[in-house]
Amino acid sequence: MLLLQAGAPPANPLNDAAWLFPALECWHILGFAVSIGTIAIVDFRILGYGMVRDTAQSLAKDFAPWTLFGIVSMLLSGALMFATDPDMYYLNHPFQGKMTCLTLALLFHYTLRRKAIAAGTATAAIGIISLLLWAGVLAGGIFIGFFAT
Repeated sequence: MLLLQAGAPPANPLNDAAWLFPALECWHILGFAVSIGTIAIVDFRILGYGMVRDTAQSLAKDFAPWTLFGIVSMLLSGALMFATDPDMYYLNHPFQGKMTCLTLALLFHYTLRRKAIAAGTATAAIGIISLLLWAGVLAGGIFIGFFAT
């Protein structure tokens, strides 16, 4: 039950149930696994590794719904997790790095990478940059707990 006291902010229901935050974090990790997994498969194909019978174009087209599902799941669950303690996350340097890498990775994914793959002109640099940006997102997420303020 949420109680409002004069001058106090409303309580966050995510902080009230002991199982809710861990369940949300599991969903967040699942979103990462699906989205970054499908992106990495295409990136490794661009680099000439794995699934060499398929083109990067066909893989990207086949995985697009799964990638979108993972990204949406990741973003929604991440926003809810952020809402549990915004000050802790906002002031956390790994979180700031994660958000920077996430913004750059999403922009890169839906602009340069998408156009290069669709045109069949994706180079190794495209795959490497994409993998590095997503690795930065993962690394930032891992280290958030180690640098809690």
